[in-house]
Amino acid sequence: MKKRILAALISGIMVVTGISACSGGANSSVDSSTATTTTSVSATTKAETTTVTTTKAETTTVTTTKPETTTVATTAETTTTTMTTTTAKKQETTATKATTTTKKAEPAPAETKGDSVAFSQNLMPGWNLGNQLEANSGGTPSETAWGNPTITEKLIKEVKAQGFKSIRIPVSYLSKIGAGPNYTIDSKWLDRVQEVVDMCVDNGLYAIINIHGDGYYSIKGGWLLCGESASEQKKIKAKYEKVWEQIAKRFKNYDEHLVFESMNEEYDGSYGNPNPEYYNNINAYNQIFVDTVRKAGGKNNSRYLLIPGWNTDINFTTGDCDSYTMEAKFVIPNDSRIMISVHYYSPWEFCGEEGYDTFYKWGDSVKKFVKPRQSESLVNRQFDKLYNAFIKNGYGVVIGEYGSIDRTSKDKSNTIYRAYFAEYVNYAAHQRNIVTVYWDNGYNGKHGFGLFDRTKCTVTQPEIIKGIINGAKAAKAPKAPTE
Repeated sequence: MKKRILAALISGIMVVTGISACSGGANSSVDSSTATTTTSVSATTKAETTTVTTTKAETTTVTTTKPETTTVATTAETTTTTMTTTTAKKQETTATKATTTTKKAEPAPAETKGDSVAFSQNLMPGWNLGNQLEANSGGTPSETAWGNPTITEKLIKEVKAQGFKSIRIPVSYLSKIGAGPNYTIDSKWLDRVQEVVDMCVDNGLYAIINIHGDGYYSIKGGWLLCGESASEQKKIKAKYEKVWEQIAKRFKNYDEHLVFESMNEEYDGSYGNPNPEYYNNINAYNQIFVDTVRKAGGKNNSRYLLIPGWNTDINFTTGDCDSYTMEAKFVIPNDSRIMISVHYYSPWEFCGEEGYDTFYKWGDSVKKFVKPRQSESLVNRQFDKLYNAFIKNGYGVVIGEYGSIDRTSKDKSNTIYRAYFAEYVNYAAHQRNIVTVYWDNGYNGKHGFGLFDRTKCTVTQPEIIKGIINGAKAAKAPKAPTE
């Protein structure tokens, strides 16, 4: 999501009550030498498990909940005047508006043919193992740095027992990457990432791993920075390719139960119309990611891959911004085993704003303590954009983060509305074949996103989990709570 992060000192330990080092608030140029065959997406008007045997290798001012000090303004979809009304319509095959031109898209190679919309349904619904492997202290990754305990298989089994089908595992590398030109990843850190992946796939779950916190200006050691100069981009792209080459080779014998996600909430740290040059850098990173994975051998030829647009923002990814025309465009690499990653934290005042607890209810029919016209109607408008831009054009869509913070300290009824929000989001996504992955940062308490106690491996928010599971299979919209 948008990297809004706040560290809290609770019982003598640092706990992060915010969104993933990448969980973006209201949802978070390719050069000719890098992206040779691409498809440009521009969206404009209307809308709206199978179990497979796994094989694996040998082996703001303020306001969100996350452990990095970032000052963030309210996100793009917090008011109805901010780009959230019309819907997306079609995907065009035009090159991005960049300083250089890209070649016309060519057919995908045979080994990458697939149906990513159908495949994505295996992941629904999903859960985030947030604030763990992407946690860091002074730029050094550590799974306990932000107050969570060491990850155990008992926790993973409990997540599965509740009905989740996939687990997204955010991963930061930062100082675990050595110097160039080889940029060797610390083998012990990669071993630990593999151990956690194994906990998931060995228990029949799908796993998603990414490069998470390395793309933030707010984190010490962040290096995957789209707003840097052209000369610096050469170094960034070389490092990015080497890092993904090592990850892909480490997991080359893992089957489709493992999905790679190129990066997290990648943007230049500012909000508003994306800078075309910087957006083209993001497009280039995605192309490098796809090309590198496909060349890494083993089962990487057919692995499903997940890529984000600008800051995982729905408007900036679909190009349907309502109030103005974007100069920049999201470019999808020419590969049919691609899924699109976005985040959904709208309205931010309900989902993530910690500065005040004014909005602790959710629903268009609610009269008080709710953000007007930004509940069910906003979900439908935004998800229609995703459907029209991607789903109906054969690209699976994964809402890699969504959720709402605990405001029961303000009003006990907040749990009812959080559960309804989760159920409606899942229902609306399910109706459009969109996948959801709930953001859980492991923190339970005021402004926490936690659904589980990670020490005891028990459920802490049964009502919200019930809403997620029911919504993910519902044929009818859930009934709104009455005030």
